[in-house]
Amino acid sequence: MTHKTTLAIIGAGSAGLTALKEAQRVTDDIILINHGPYGTTCARVGCMPSKALIAPAQALQRRSFMARAGVRGTDALSVDLPAVLRHVRALRDRFVQGPIELAESLGARSFSGRARFVDANTLEVGAERITAERTIIATGSRPIVPDAWKTLGPRVLTSDDVFEQEDLGPRVAVVGLGAVGTELGQALALLGLQVTGLTQGETVAGLTDPAVSNALLEALRKDMRIVTGVQAELEPLGETAVRVRAGGEVHDVDWVLASLGRRPNLEGLGLEQLGVALDARGMPAFDRQTLRLDGLPIYIAGDASGIRPILHEAADEGRIAAYHALHPDTECLARRARMGVVFTEPGAAVVGRSLRDLQATGTDFVAGEADFSRQSRALMEGRNAGLLRVYLDSPDGRILGAEIAAPAAEHLAHLLAWAIQAGMTVDDVLQLPFYHPVVEEGLRSALQAARRALGKRRVTPDLPLCGEPAAWALGGD
Repeated sequence: MTHKTTLAIIGAGSAGLTALKEAQRVTDDIILINHGPYGTTCARVGCMPSKALIAPAQALQRRSFMARAGVRGTDALSVDLPAVLRHVRALRDRFVQGPIELAESLGARSFSGRARFVDANTLEVGAERITAERTIIATGSRPIVPDAWKTLGPRVLTSDDVFEQEDLGPRVAVVGLGAVGTELGQALALLGLQVTGLTQGETVAGLTDPAVSNALLEALRKDMRIVTGVQAELEPLGETAVRVRAGGEVHDVDWVLASLGRRPNLEGLGLEQLGVALDARGMPAFDRQTLRLDGLPIYIAGDASGIRPILHEAADEGRIAAYHALHPDTECLARRARMGVVFTEPGAAVVGRSLRDLQATGTDFVAGEADFSRQSRALMEGRNAGLLRVYLDSPDGRILGAEIAAPAAEHLAHLLAWAIQAGMTVDDVLQLPFYHPVVEEGLRSALQAARRALGKRRVTPDLPLCGEPAAWALGGD
């Protein structure tokens, strides 16, 4: 049977469902196609269940501070890991319900099955054929697991299946310490598992500034063992365990959490039928602003694009793809300021341009930092660990980016992302109010240090002037 539609969306994840809602502002002539489970990666296996696991882990972590602060009886607390995992799944099931209901609301215009392009305007889904004026590919991604590791079966888990386990063995090696590996590794360690974290790089949690990463590593190593700059090799140990070889060391564990990144789900779509160039990974060439495949009425969004595999970015790409699919001749939509947050304790974040990016592009910049081991509010809460570094354009003082390892990193990251997107200078931000005592005062300290690095200082105090522009003068501190 053949169905005609203005817009076909392949994938019912964050990007696909956001594209659906954006497109529905213009037309109801939309067909949604999904292969596999509904409920979005974030809600099912990503950001939501991971934070549901992190929450009790970090609450338990507070017991040492509570004991130091005079609260007695905290040593009686214990962890029922199967109960924690049931709690995570119960919340997960609640989170996925909304996306499932949205997909179901389309009724007969929602197709379950694997889509394949016959040509640029025609899709096959099983015995059904769909003719679409425009198509959005939002097929998501899946965890990367080396083929050799797959022979170990359930002894190697990923974030896609770890939350489905009724219980977890007491010894685990976390291979890969990006956002997912770092978050889950620390959470599992706080819940009582013996965790060894292994990573090829020298920095962790997506950070590129060695000083900030080292501050985070110092905190993480209080909870788990971490080895950087190594490549892990796995082999079976008996019937149920795993031997991990890395950097000349051997680690015998009960299971491995593979956190090696994710791969876009593009196989089987028939992209080779479209005449579009595919790279070595099978990725099609596309315009990174409009997300349109070169010369075709096809757009790609979310994890499938491989640009920024984060939920709010996937949602924005869904909006961009749907907007341009239905308004192909309009001006392109701009991206929001970059922001990535890792929910460890202390938290980690990269906002705007990273140190690696600034150095690679030869940008003229200065940096200022704040040490949270001495920050007053962090000391009061027993969370005094981490480092914040802010990067300013030289010489105009615009805030370009920041890397963060600090308590309440997600809140600091939002303030900086808003300032960066608004094109604010260091002086603009320092004229804004900072309450006392709050963690955000650490941001003010870092900005003040960065301004000193510019070799300039204000003649007036850091207060907005009555209708006059801010006055600058060359000089020292």
